[in-house]
Order: sequence, then C-alpha cells, then structure tokens
Amino acid sequence: MKRLFSLFAILTVVAVTLSGCGATPTAAPSGATGKQLVVYMQLGGNQGDPSTLARTNGAKAAAAALNIKLIEQYSGWDSQKMIDQFKEAIAAKPDGIVIMGHPGEDAMGPLVDQAEGMGIVVTSGNNPLPTIEAKYQTKGFGYAGADLYDGGHLTGQAMVAAGLKAGDEALVYDIWHQEGRSVSSQGVYDALVEAGLTVEKLDVTDDIDKDASLAIPVLTAYLQAHPNLKAIGTQHGNLTSTLPKVIEAAGKKAGDIIIGGIDLSPATIDGITKGFISVSFDQVLYLQGYYPVQQVFMTKNYLIPGLHINTGVGTVTPQNIAQIAPLIEQGIR
Repeated sequence: MKRLFSLFAILTVVAVTLSGCGATPTAAPSGATGKQLVVYMQLGGNQGDPSTLARTNGAKAAAAALNIKLIEQYSGWDSQKMIDQFKEAIAAKPDGIVIMGHPGEDAMGPLVDQAEGMGIVVTSGNNPLPTIEAKYQTKGFGYAGADLYDGGHLTGQAMVAAGLKAGDEALVYDIWHQEGRSVSSQGVYDALVEAGLTVEKLDVTDDIDKDASLAIPVLTAYLQAHPNLKAIGTQHGNLTSTLPKVIEAAGKKAGDIIIGGIDLSPATIDGITKGFISVSFDQVLYLQGYYPVQQVFMTKNYLIPGLHINTGVGTVTPQNIAQIAPLIEQGIR
C-alpha cells in the first residue's frame, strides 16, 4: 500500500533521525561502518536548465546533509539515455540509484530487478513506476513527485478560473507520443473539456522537447491559423517558460491568451508577474531532488521501506508569485 506523507511528517523523520545519530548538516553517519554512501541520480533535463535546477539543488542539499557522494546524471529528457545511464549506474555498483519513470516499466523493470538482486537500493522521482514501486517498496523503492494526472487537472481548472468559458477554443501542447510524459497533460485536457471548451492536442516533437525555443515558430503559426484561440496549456517546464515569447511573437498582449503551465523557472516567474502566464503547476522540484537521496539513506541504514510522497499540491499565480519569487531566484522553488 502506498504511503502518503505530509511535508511536516517527513521533515520530522529527518530531524529525529539526524538528531538521534548526532549528525550535523554537513556530516551524517552512514551505518555501522561510517562508510560514505554513493548514490547515482537521474535529474532529468540538462544541468542548470529551468526544469532541473531546483531538483539538482535539493539532491545536493540531501547529499551534503547525509554525507553521500552524489553522482549526477542528466539526460535531456531522452528516455533511451535514461536507460543507458541506469545501466552505467548499475555497473558502478553504488549503494543507491534514483531513476525516473519516463522510459516506462517494461524498459526499466528488468534493470531494477538486476540492481535489486545486487543489493542496490533503487527509488524513483518525477515520473512514477507504480508496478515496480509496489514490487520493491519493502526494499526502499519509493516515489517523490507529483500525482501527474491530478496536477494537470488542477492546472486546467485554474486556467478555467482565470477567465475561460464553455465554447472557448484551447490547445494542449505536449509530448503526446510518449505515454509516460502525457499523463499530466491529459489532466489539463480533461479539465478544459469538462468545462465545455473545445480543445485540440498538438504533439511536441523530440527536437522541441530538447530545445523549447524551436516551439516559437510552430506555435506562432498555430495562433495565426486559429485566431479564436483563448488558451494554451502544457505540462512541459521549458515550454512553459517559452510561451510568453510565443505570445509576443504572435503580436498579442499579456492576457490575450490564458496560459497554464508547470514549474517555476525565472522566465516563467517573469511571465506570471507580467500577466502572460495565468497559472503554473508547482510540483516542488527541490523536494523531488531531496527526498529520493534521503530515501536511499533511510533504507540503507534503517531499513525504511519506500515512501510515496506527493510533492505537487499547488499552483503559482499572479496572486501569490511575490511571496515565492525570492525562493525561486535561489534555485529552491
């Protein structure tokens, strides 16, 4: 059975554990031998990019607090590269490996079996692998990330609340050709359809997935061909930060098109502040970095089973952006 823990509960576990070990934020024991744990971690996009930075910072903070040697892996969101990186990590025989679920359970399952058979603690973040999680939960396989569908649905509802009505035309632009990448976007789509909007899906190509700026001419042309479009939704962090440029390139003003997106890059924050972006789903990437590293530590030292932690419980809008912006600038939110 999946276990849902509030932020308060998890932080309490960390505080009690570190207090009981006599640990400091920069040095924590790693079991009876005091050996430093080694953890390989898949972090998603490219190092330092808007949809990756806060996750990286969270992972580094956990590694520093728990005296873990962290080996960072960046894939540019390429599923095959994630598979290859998982194989490389297994070959290194570390104490723990943090994976992402984008390649799917058929691809990742045999590799998890192999790692678990070697005594490596495996856990996941950002994109879930529910069947694998259930199989290996007792051995520490957890999940730190959003409930993807619910997060997307929440985003779509917030878009409607921002001024959409039945009969309006909307577009949901995302990676529809990858099932694991489109769960959240399906939530956006369903929320808009439920509100009576006419909604079209447009697939994000692999080259645009890697370089969101390539979407500008694609969406500019789409807007020209659909003059009555009222909204654009996506659950792609780098695309979200690019959408204000699309609106400007199409000769439109802030607020002409209601935009719903995801994550909190500096460009996205600027877009929210200026009124281009009406809502962005906040999946708290920092925690998606921190908790999986902590999971490996807790399982390796205290046999704690995999915790299923929902980090995506809110949205950022023009109404609350001022409070959160300073933390985003620090690469924490």
